[in-house]
Amino acid sequence: MNHLRTIVFSLLAFAVMTSVSFAAKQSSPDATLRLNMSSFALGIGTSWGSGTLTYKGKNHRIRARGFQVGKVGMTSSSAVGDVFNLTNLRDFSGHYNVNPRGTRGVTLGAGQTGTIMSNQAGVIVRISSTQQGVAVNATGGGVDMQLQ
Repeated sequence: MNHLRTIVFSLLAFAVMTSVSFAAKQSSPDATLRLNMSSFALGIGTSWGSGTLTYKGKNHRIRARGFQVGKVGMTSSSAVGDVFNLTNLRDFSGHYNVNPRGTRGVTLGAGQTGTIMSNQAGVIVRISSTQQGVAVNATGGGVDMQLQ
């Protein structure tokens, strides 16, 4: 039974990662993003962290705060992503909504997730994260990212 559960969770994670990979616009990114985040949730939760946006060869510090709906657990994560449709640096800051499919998965010890987010200026972030902790995530949420 434990093997069946492991196979089901692995297939679910693979399906999420595959759909994320093909959902973003297939062109070269305008910028790259690195984030370190922590989160805590009991149905509804919060996340916080910081990172670096690399745009036109320059690094810019960012701060991130977010929320999750349908998540239970505590995690810390390191994320890396590609940023698309960023024609002006000031367009990066804002609230990013998670793709309607959300990020679904289970983290038991360590795991990977991926999702696509977009903000009010049309900037799209395709991000993949490695999580540590224990969590079940059934839907999605959003994150506010601001240049510092």
